[in-house]
Amino acid sequence: MIKPLLWIAGTIGAGYICILLLLYLFQAKMVYHPTEELWGDPSSVGLPFEEIIFETTDGIQLHGWFISAGSEKPTVLYCHGNAGNISGRLASIKLLHSLGVNVFIFDYRGYGKSEGSPSEQGTYRDAKAAWDYLTTVRGIDSKNIIIKGRSLGGAIAAWLGARTNPAALIIESTFTSAADLGADLYPWLPVRQLLRYQYPTIDYIKEVKVPLFMAHSRDDRVVPFHHGNVLFEAAPEPKTFVELQGSHGTGFLDTGLEYREALQQFLDTDAYPNSKD
Repeated sequence: MIKPLLWIAGTIGAGYICILLLLYLFQAKMVYHPTEELWGDPSSVGLPFEEIIFETTDGIQLHGWFISAGSEKPTVLYCHGNAGNISGRLASIKLLHSLGVNVFIFDYRGYGKSEGSPSEQGTYRDAKAAWDYLTTVRGIDSKNIIIKGRSLGGAIAAWLGARTNPAALIIESTFTSAADLGADLYPWLPVRQLLRYQYPTIDYIKEVKVPLFMAHSRDDRVVPFHHGNVLFEAAPEPKTFVELQGSHGTGFLDTGLEYREALQQFLDTDAYPNSKD
C-alpha cells in the first residue's frame, strides 16, 4: 500500500516540477502575445493618419501612427496592452480623436511592424523613444502630452509618467505588479519566486506628480478590480477614478457615455484646467 502511494506522490511531485520549469522557461510567451499582421489602420474608421518609424536608444526601429486632431491640440501618447498590435486599438483611437486630441500610438518591439523581441526593459525603452519622438522630432511641448496606458500598457505608461513631465496620466485596467497579478491568477504556483518580469506599477504610480485618471471594471476577469483600487489609493492627488462596466478589453466601450464624459471632463478640468478660458 505504501509503495503505490509513494509512486502517486512522486508522479504528482514530478508533474508539479515540470510545470514550474515550463513556467520559468516560457513565461515570456505568457506575458507577451504579439501579432505581426495589421488587420486595419485608422483609415478603416475614417481617420487620416501618418505612418511613423522611429528608433530606440538600443537601435530598434519601431512603427506607429500619428492621428492628428489639429496642431494646437493636446497629444495622447498611447501604450497598448500585451496582445495583438496597434491595429486592435482602432476603437480607442477613434474615441480619443473624437474628444479633440491627437493620438500617437506605437507598437512595442516584436509587435506589428516593429523590430526586435519584447522584454520588460525593452518596452520601457520603446515608450521613452515614443516620448522622445514627440518632444524632439515633432517639437511638442511635454506639457501638451498626455500619457495613456491600458492593461500592461498602464504599467509602461506609469513608468514613463514617473520619469517625464507630461500634462497628465491615464491608466486603465492595470495591475499593481506582474507578480501580484500572477499570484492572483495562479495561487497554487510560487509565481513571485519564478517570475522574471516585475512591471511594478504601484511603485511607479507613487512617483507620478501630474493629474491621474484611472478606470477599472468590477467585471474584469483578467486583471481583478482590486488592483485598480490599490493603485488608486497609492497614487497622489489630484486623481480621478471611474468604475467601468464590462470585460477587460471592452469596459471602456461597454460603459459608454459615462466613460466618455468622465474622460472629457478630466481633460478639460484636470489635464488642461485653463482650456475653457
